[in-house]
Amino acid sequence: MSVLSRKKNQIRMTRADRVFSAVNYALLALITLLLIYPLYFTIIASISDPYKVSQGAIVFRPIGFTLEAYRNVIDDSRIWIGYRNSLLYMFFGTLFNLALTIPCGYAIGKKELPMRRFFTWYLLIPMYFSGGMIPSYLLVRDLNLINTPYVLVILGGISIYNTIITRVFFQNSIPGEIYESARIDGASDFRCFFAIALPLAKPIIAVMALYYGVAHWNAYFNALLYVSKSDYQPLQMVLRSILLLNQSALADLDMENADIDMILEMTRRAYVAHAMKYALIFIASAPLLIMYPFVQKHFVKGVMIGSVKG
Repeated sequence: MSVLSRKKNQIRMTRADRVFSAVNYALLALITLLLIYPLYFTIIASISDPYKVSQGAIVFRPIGFTLEAYRNVIDDSRIWIGYRNSLLYMFFGTLFNLALTIPCGYAIGKKELPMRRFFTWYLLIPMYFSGGMIPSYLLVRDLNLINTPYVLVILGGISIYNTIITRVFFQNSIPGEIYESARIDGASDFRCFFAIALPLAKPIIAVMALYYGVAHWNAYFNALLYVSKSDYQPLQMVLRSILLLNQSALADLDMENADIDMILEMTRRAYVAHAMKYALIFIASAPLLIMYPFVQKHFVKGVMIGSVKG
């Protein structure tokens, strides 16, 4: 029956249908190529000859295979300190975000919550209006959080947008009758949350963990404002400082007083720094590339929350 049905579907397809399908496949292949090529280029540029990379000779394949860029990255202790800090900030920061977002979304999703509308508007106002950078800095300074590792974990503890998504999930994905049955059996609100809501909320927890984890891993602005100690700087700040120092080394060189060996060495360092940029990009992206496949199935379900009610 399956063979006959396939033959019937093939017979029913007109020439216009085949052309339409071919155009769709071609567009999907082109979009996939455009999305994959930047990562592919980053990898081949990081293992190619730095001089060829600077000249723009790398297009589809590596030229002059070398791991010098990765050796320079591995030998720099600042990279590993920043890597450790970013992993810690991402782990503890995401836990702190989830501890605030999930209960808040669950609570404001309850229709019987007193002053529910007031709390909703109270959360929406700071979503569009903030105090500004200077008042925020003064507040962080008065709390003695400047140059501490806690500042990058505490700041941005809750995202109102993510809280709204979480509220929609609890409202549309978990039937209210389950809570009513639990209350008849004597379960309290805390018991309903921990025993019923959390086990059924794995998709939204995975999506929120991915959202917050990516935000913490890529964050640099708060570190730029509040952290100047190198021991507490995240990876993004370390990468920024390394690239800026290496790229400006040749420009700061005194050509009149420098000998030929020094000029050649600084020129080589400038070329290597250009190749290091791609190695650093790949190394910085690796944790997210590794983490995404584990939450992909939950992510696809989570992003569709609210699109269809019921």
